[in-house]
Amino acid sequence: MTETIDRPLAELSVPRADDPRLRAWIAFLRAYAAVTRRLEAELHAARDLGLAEYDALVQLALADGRRLRMSELAERVVLSRSGVSRLVDRLEATGLVVRAACKDDARVAWATLTDTGLERLRDASPVHLRGVETHFLAQIPDADREALIRALETVVHGLRDQGRTAPAATTTPDA
Repeated sequence: MTETIDRPLAELSVPRADDPRLRAWIAFLRAYAAVTRRLEAELHAARDLGLAEYDALVQLALADGRRLRMSELAERVVLSRSGVSRLVDRLEATGLVVRAACKDDARVAWATLTDTGLERLRDASPVHLRGVETHFLAQIPDADREALIRALETVVHGLRDQGRTAPAATTTPDA
């Protein structure tokens, strides 16, 4: 067992408010929540489309042949497989996406963006991109944007590489 699990909860160290690990993490979470709430509200108000639905349409539009395996779509929109399945069910019910089984592998299902889905994406994109510019990019000085992109991409690539080379961690740190 790890030290964290063996020690009584009252003995665990509590991070301080000025801990730089918490400051960066909390700032990231608050910014993400504030921006996504605003983008979600604007997309719903202007185009009756949720942010997850919009993101799925974007990911499919960017994919070769406008289609992705359901598991790939789940990774790209950061949903569980069951979550993306429900999302695709909703998109399929409105004719924006079609789902099809893979002919070569029965375990694989594809989600494909329809022409109607592409038109819906084109209609919603100006609202979303205006929101991204206003609520996110305009808040970050131009000189800091590239550094932010590099930092976030470094996190993503580092975790992706870590997942390929290291077993899952079995210990839990105190802080």
